[in-house]
Amino acid sequence: MPEYTEPENATAPSTSAEYEQLRRLAVELAEAAAAHVRARRPEVFADGGPVEGAVATKGHATDPVTVVDTESEQLIRGLLAERRPTDAILGEEGGGDVGATTPGTVTWVVDPIDGTVNFLYGLPGYAVSVGAVVDGKPVAGAVVDVAAATTYSAALGAGSHAVRPDGTRVTLRCSTEDSLSVALVATGFAYGSARRARQARLLTEILPQIRDIRRLGAAAMDLCHVASGRLDAYYEHGLNAWDWAAGALIAAEAGAVVHVPPVTVGGAAGELTVVAAPGIAEDLNDLLDRVGAPTALPD
Repeated sequence: MPEYTEPENATAPSTSAEYEQLRRLAVELAEAAAAHVRARRPEVFADGGPVEGAVATKGHATDPVTVVDTESEQLIRGLLAERRPTDAILGEEGGGDVGATTPGTVTWVVDPIDGTVNFLYGLPGYAVSVGAVVDGKPVAGAVVDVAAATTYSAALGAGSHAVRPDGTRVTLRCSTEDSLSVALVATGFAYGSARRARQARLLTEILPQIRDIRRLGAAAMDLCHVASGRLDAYYEHGLNAWDWAAGALIAAEAGAVVHVPPVTVGGAAGELTVVAAPGIAEDLNDLLDRVGAPTALPD
């Protein structure tokens, strides 16, 4: 598995001040979209159910997309067209190709609602994620927990922080746990039944070796929870770049050991993402190796 490292030979941006500028813009974009998502949910799901035409499905019947997902991404794309019109964009709903850019180009990797199933059901735990990637590596990013109105963000080399609804700014540090047997680990499951079955078999071998498993339903939020110490680790097969581009940086800047696929590898390839507090990272990777988890689980 590739390990998260600093970008090499990036031509622009290349300074901490530029990364910080990108972080601030990521926060602005993610918070604007989160406000829209927060306002639109009671309108789209009035009287307990979605209005006609508000929900469709994508590759699997269990994989929903709502009109608010599309609106959220369009809002972010519109703001970027005004603020940084020459940058590239890769969005979950609108597409794009992060591998097609010239060296040094900033690509904004956008998940307009991460945790759409939670959003659909009205469960807390859905987020807007915006990451800035240069030469295949995240350099800035923001994740907004929509229901909790909390913003997580990071710039490369500058640490990661959360801003709470009251404006309090907190420096994020991951857990100091050093025993895998009492580690709280999150994971997620694919929409396709065949990959889900393989993920479930792996889980039966992993679960007896740790404290417990959490399945919260939004990868970007899981990564932020590792950054804040609410989780000790997280692993999942088949993430797309928009799931981890911002959250992986936030976790890494909080001290986590982060292994992610190349940004150009799509979720269908089924590669493994692992993010863990440093005290348990080696033991968790050993466990994952023993059960065969590093083997990709294609969709």
